[in-house]
Amino acid sequence: MLTELRVRDLAVIADVTLPLQPGFNVLTGETGAGKSMLVDALALLLGERASSDVVRPGAEKTVVEGAFDLSDRPTVRQSVVTLGLDSADGILVVKREVYPEGRSRAWVNGSPTTVGVLAQLGALLVDLHGQHETQSLLRADAQRDILDAYADATVEAVAVRDAGERLRALERRETDLHDRQEEVRRKADYLRHVVEEITRAAPKPGEDAALDIEAKRLTHADELGRLSKELEQTLEAAGLARAGKLLGSLERLDGSVAKWRELLDAIFANVGELTTAVRDYAAEIEADPGRLAAVEQRRDLLYRLQQKYGPSLPDVLASRDASAKELELLDTADLDLRSLAEERATAARDFERACAALTAKRQTGAGRLEQAVGELLPALGMTQGRFAVHLVPRTAHHAQGAEDIVFEIQLNVGLDPRPLARVASGGELSRLMLALKVVLASHDAVPTLVFDEVDQGIGGEVGARVGEALAVVASRPGRQVLVITHLPQIAASADHQLVVAKGAKGGVATSDVQVVSGEPRTRELARMLGDPDMATAVRHAEELLKRASGTPASPGGTPSPPARRSPAR
Repeated sequence: MLTELRVRDLAVIADVTLPLQPGFNVLTGETGAGKSMLVDALALLLGERASSDVVRPGAEKTVVEGAFDLSDRPTVRQSVVTLGLDSADGILVVKREVYPEGRSRAWVNGSPTTVGVLAQLGALLVDLHGQHETQSLLRADAQRDILDAYADATVEAVAVRDAGERLRALERRETDLHDRQEEVRRKADYLRHVVEEITRAAPKPGEDAALDIEAKRLTHADELGRLSKELEQTLEAAGLARAGKLLGSLERLDGSVAKWRELLDAIFANVGELTTAVRDYAAEIEADPGRLAAVEQRRDLLYRLQQKYGPSLPDVLASRDASAKELELLDTADLDLRSLAEERATAARDFERACAALTAKRQTGAGRLEQAVGELLPALGMTQGRFAVHLVPRTAHHAQGAEDIVFEIQLNVGLDPRPLARVASGGELSRLMLALKVVLASHDAVPTLVFDEVDQGIGGEVGARVGEALAVVASRPGRQVLVITHLPQIAASADHQLVVAKGAKGGVATSDVQVVSGEPRTRELARMLGDPDMATAVRHAEELLKRASGTPASPGGTPSPPARRSPAR
């Protein structure tokens, strides 16, 4: 339940606090006083997109804060916890700031959060019905959700969705496997050729590099032989023996050069090892035109494979393995397809059963919903209205069941029932939405309902009936209703009335709010009737309050204190 809403520097609102109570709260005031701005502020608080023009001229930012008491709504509190928010004491304080450039920041219980989380939180806490929201009643998905909620078919609807997703997934797998099988059949000859060609060539990783080296050696065999023999001779004539004798003579005259002996010995060893290696290399070098031709032929073969399946030999081998695996599909796909077909058939039966269970719930709920709404329509000014819920079977089931849901209305005797979108005006839609909210009140977990534009197109006795219907919704345990209205008949039915008034402060239009009861409330109702100073209007206001409360009218009364608010800036 929303216990308090504070709004600062939003359009014509400087600083206003709305203290709200359980039950039926009504917000009244002159046209243009800022009533709907307070609803807009609540929408901002609960995640609606912010625009820069909401900030009051000259202000640094718009600030909206709301306090929600969920102590008697454990289910809602648990849902709040799943969003990662702390509601241990059952109190949520939500705050949002909007800046002139359009950016915004948000907090829940002092911890920063995102606008996305605010939107999810808003769906749990407040059901806001303005003119736009009422239009949603024309959508097929909204009508389906309303029926499922009333029919207690949520579990069955989820079962249908899950069973449908399983069936669609199996159908996609089956189609995909069949398509892959057909593709393999079409290119089976090519795949076999790939496997046979690469297998026959039997390339090895790194073989191409080794062949390159061998081919170069064979091509330059004569030159390599000559150079290696020359190198061997040069090493043997390096004069290292002479160097050893000279170092011995130096040592005899100066012992400090003895440390050079170790270096010279290392040179002797390295030169000897190198000479042996060069000699062996020279012995291996031999011109072999036959071998060179074989190497070049092998290189050409590997090059062609790399051009077709490469670029590298590992890629060639991977192409062979991939082609072989695709060919295996010809042997395994039929068995897999049979298995998938069995799974799909089982899933289809499960889906059919889930759809049948949902349809049964909907059929029962549709009749009860028709009757419950139909009983309310005459009291809401639709005396000849007849409401119908049709379950239109689908040729193919989908994730929402075996039928489409269509709400129809017959506005006058002699006319055929027609879908809402084709016959209902804005006022009729508002009243129909209200009727649905009345019958759905016991099914709706959202604690706070907000109605704007609910009095569109109605007046007189119908307004009184609408007020009574709203009072019924608000009377549910843990339920709170906030209504913006111009109709005194609706306002008189409220448990708590708040009045928005606009004046000028500091040269800027400013809205303030007061809670009214007793004589001030009577005068506000009289103003709504035409003139707060007219005796007949005052008597009529007293009569409205008397009828709403079921007690004798008592003129006058003790004025209630004004709503808490901060000085306007």
